[in-house]
Amino acid sequence: MKADAIKLDGGKAGSVDLSDEIFGLEPRIDILHRVVRWQRNNSQQGTHKVKTRSETSYSTKKIYRQKGTGGARHGSRNAPIFRKGGIYKGPTPRSHGHELTKKFRKLGLRHALSAKQSAGELIVIDEAKLSDAKTAQLAKHAKSLGWKRALVIDGPEVDANFAQAARNLDGVDVLSSMGANVYDILKSDTLVLTKAGVEALEARLK
Repeated sequence: MKADAIKLDGGKAGSVDLSDEIFGLEPRIDILHRVVRWQRNNSQQGTHKVKTRSETSYSTKKIYRQKGTGGARHGSRNAPIFRKGGIYKGPTPRSHGHELTKKFRKLGLRHALSAKQSAGELIVIDEAKLSDAKTAQLAKHAKSLGWKRALVIDGPEVDANFAQAARNLDGVDVLSSMGANVYDILKSDTLVLTKAGVEALEARLK
C-alpha cells in the first residue's frame, strides 16, 4: 500500500510503500493483549516483601501462662493473629516474567503497526533530524503537525539532536527501530515513522 510522506515543517516528501504483511493485517486484540501482558510482566520489579513470623522483632518469652487465664493458649507474640506479628503467606521477591516466543512477539508488533495504520494514526515523515538540539524548535513542529502524544520511530540510529530535543518535550517519545515495541506503540496517540524506520521495521519483521 502507498502512504504519503511529509517533512517536519509539514511539506510534502513523496510517498512510501508499506508492506501489506506488516501494515495491512486485521488487528487481533488477543495477540496484542498477550504481547502487552508479556512486556508489562517482564518490566515488573517483583521486589514486594513482607516479614514472616521468624523475621518480626519481639520477645520470644511466652505471653502468659498456659492455663488458668480463661483465654486461648498462646506462646509467641510474633504469631500472625497479633498486631505487628508476622504475615502468613505474604508476597516475597520473585520474577513475574514469563516466556513468549520470538515469532509471536514479531506477530504482535505487526498487528500493532497494522492497528495504527487502520485507525489512521500512522504518519510517515522524511527524516527525524534537527540542526540544533532545541526543544522549542521541535515543539513548534509538533504543535503544527498536531502531535499530542506521539511516538517517533527512526532507523537503526536516532539523530542525537532530535533525541535531545525530544527528551524535554512532554508527549513526544523517540525510539530506534530495534526499540520499537507493542506497548509503546499502542500507548501513543500518533505513531510517527521515518522512511528509514519503515525500511528497518520491514527488514526486522520479514
